[in-house]
Amino acid sequence: MIGAAGGIGRRLATLLTEGGDHATGMHRSPRQAEVIATTGAQPVVGDLIADNVEELAAKLAGHDAVVFSAGAHGTGRDQTTLIDGKGLVKASDAAARAGVSRFVLVSVFPEAARGGELGEGFEHYMRVKKSADVRLARTDLDWVIVRPGRLHDEPGEGRVTAGVAIEIGDVSRDNVATFIKAVLHEPSLNRSIIELTDGAIPAAQAVSALTR
Repeated sequence: MIGAAGGIGRRLATLLTEGGDHATGMHRSPRQAEVIATTGAQPVVGDLIADNVEELAAKLAGHDAVVFSAGAHGTGRDQTTLIDGKGLVKASDAAARAGVSRFVLVSVFPEAARGGELGEGFEHYMRVKKSADVRLARTDLDWVIVRPGRLHDEPGEGRVTAGVAIEIGDVSRDNVATFIKAVLHEPSLNRSIIELTDGAIPAAQAVSALTR
């Protein structure tokens, strides 16, 4: 998992390890390693900016899937470009080189925070995220792009609304993690872009419905 110390990543890592899956989490700092270790996942040193594709591929080799939930998180336009944009390109190229075809990307709902006063930095972030989606969709990987709505940290009950096009709404990070876990266990859902909000349908059921 790339971004395993983040708000969605650490929740997903916990769900996976509690369910008996083996998960690894890539990190740059000792603090991130400590966060990842508390989830039960194995910390692995890696850097989306400094590592080249071959180095990243060596870290991804042997895995069944890659989940990319890394982000610059408001640290500036340059970091957004390097992590959310070029970092995704590196990671997807590395996954292909390592023979890991399953790739789940946490993206962003197209209408998220629109109409606010977030400025050009936010618009740059939205452009970079869209370009990353396009880049991944053009690969030969077995990809799924998940676009959460407005994220919040209230506890989730594992119930969602999910579809190729739905109305914007709130979604808990708990529910995003639960949904991605279900996606990872449903290989027939692939090469799909899914928008996601809180809702009334259990996540696993929502994933099954998307495969029909």
